[in-house]
Amino acid sequence: MAFSCDLAGSAWYGPCLMLSVRCVLLLLSLTAAVGCGDTVAGPSVALEEPFTLAIGESAAVSAASFVIQFTGVTGDSRCPADALCIQGGDALVAVRVSDGGTAATFELHTGDASRASVTHRGYRISLVKLEPYPFSSRPITDSDYRATFTVTRS
Repeated sequence: MAFSCDLAGSAWYGPCLMLSVRCVLLLLSLTAAVGCGDTVAGPSVALEEPFTLAIGESAAVSAASFVIQFTGVTGDSRCPADALCIQGGDALVAVRVSDGGTAATFELHTGDASRASVTHRGYRISLVKLEPYPFSSRPITDSDYRATFTVTRS
C-alpha cells in the first residue's frame, strides 16, 4: 500500500516528517564517509612511543609530518599458541604512509626481525606486535586485529 506525505493536516504528516529527517541524516552521514577519500589522521603520536591501531585506523606522527594507516593483514601463518609447529610462522601487516599528497605502502613481518621495520624519509617505522595471537580453535577476523608500531629517527 502506497501513501503520500504531502497531507500536512493528516495523521501521516508526523511519521512522514520523521522518515524524511532520518533519510536526510543518513544521506549526510554516507556522504561524509564516502567523501573522505584519503587517509583521515587519527590521534597524534610522538616519536619512540608505541601506538596501537585497528585495521583502517591511522595516526599522525607529528614530528615526522606523515600519517600511518594500518590497512590490513595480508597473510597470517603464525603457529597457533595451542599447537606444536616446526616454525613460528609469519604475519604480514600492510601499512600506508602518506605525507602531503604522496603515499607509500609497506608490508611489515612479525616472523622476521629484519623485515619488521622500514625506513621512510629518514624515519624508521617498526612493527612491535600483532594481536591477537592465533589459537587453532578461534579464527581471527579483520576487526580483531590490532598492530602496535613505533616511529624513530633513522
